[in-house]
Amino acid sequence: MKVTFGFFLILGLLFSGGFMSVMLYAKISGQDVQTVMAMDAKLEKQPPPEPEQPPAAEQVQEQPKTKAMIDAPVIAQKPELPSGCEITSIAMMLHYKGIKLDKMQLYDEMPKDPTPIVWNKDGTIASWGHPNIGYVGDGTGKSKGFGIYHKALFPLLKSYIPSAVDITGESFDVYEKQIANGRPVVVWTTIGFTMPTRWSEWNTSIGPIRATFSEHAVLMVGYDETSVYVNDPWTGSKNVRLDKKLFIDIWEAMGKQGLSYMAD
Repeated sequence: MKVTFGFFLILGLLFSGGFMSVMLYAKISGQDVQTVMAMDAKLEKQPPPEPEQPPAAEQVQEQPKTKAMIDAPVIAQKPELPSGCEITSIAMMLHYKGIKLDKMQLYDEMPKDPTPIVWNKDGTIASWGHPNIGYVGDGTGKSKGFGIYHKALFPLLKSYIPSAVDITGESFDVYEKQIANGRPVVVWTTIGFTMPTRWSEWNTSIGPIRATFSEHAVLMVGYDETSVYVNDPWTGSKNVRLDKKLFIDIWEAMGKQGLSYMAD
């Protein structure tokens, strides 16, 4: 009997309209007509279900910028620091941030590896300092100087810019994103921006090192699809345009080293 009533109820809802459907349901269910009509009106007032939102992965992503340029000041390392490109590049970054410290003050504060140079009989270096400990040699030109790498220089940068980040080893896309967000990057390259071909090896307090005396550091300030733009402390030139592919090849040969900072 219940099946029969249910069957007729469905037929009534499908083929009858409005009031006749209500009358049929009231008769079968045993409820009065007014109660059934009130229930029907309540159902009609309910809002339709909201459409499902697409997963986050399917939402449209912001396209990366194909070019960007930062107007950062340029500072020449010479004549005071003929071998002080790294700290001069840090000075440019700080000046861009509004922290106008003199490069010589920063040079004095920069960590140094005081290990003296020892020569082999053939004129090659037997032992010396390690640039991941501190600056190796003398950056002022009074004696032989080499340089300093990201690991040793990073704490000094972070003492002035707490949001400083060491992006060494990251993809070059990360470097470009920093520029696109208005944050320059100190990048290790070579003097003259050519692939390093002459390497030297010597022992240090933490093991042997292979390095090139063409090592150099610049402030990367821009890029486009084919070029990279840097402030070069060696020449004191601003927005120097370089071939991107070659620049990346040199950067990779120099260990993919880079220092920058995040938003405050």
